[in-house]
Amino acid sequence: MTRPDALSSRQEAILRAIGDWIAETGESPSVRQIGERVGLSSTSSVAYQLGRLEARGLISRTGHRWRSCRLST
Repeated sequence: MTRPDALSSRQEAILRAIGDWIAETGESPSVRQIGERVGLSSTSSVAYQLGRLEARGLISRTGHRWRSCRLST
């Protein structure tokens, strides 16, 4: 049984993908780029997971675009 506050493996993979991408390029990945890294072809599925991570305070973004997301400290 999973703890209610635990991240899903997909959410962990997305956080890792964002962090790796920022470390490699110096900028945030697009929703499609995140999807490619974690094996999701649906951009709406990626956006849904990003919204869940943002609601938990694990990522933040400036404006309305996910391209500006950053990992929260």
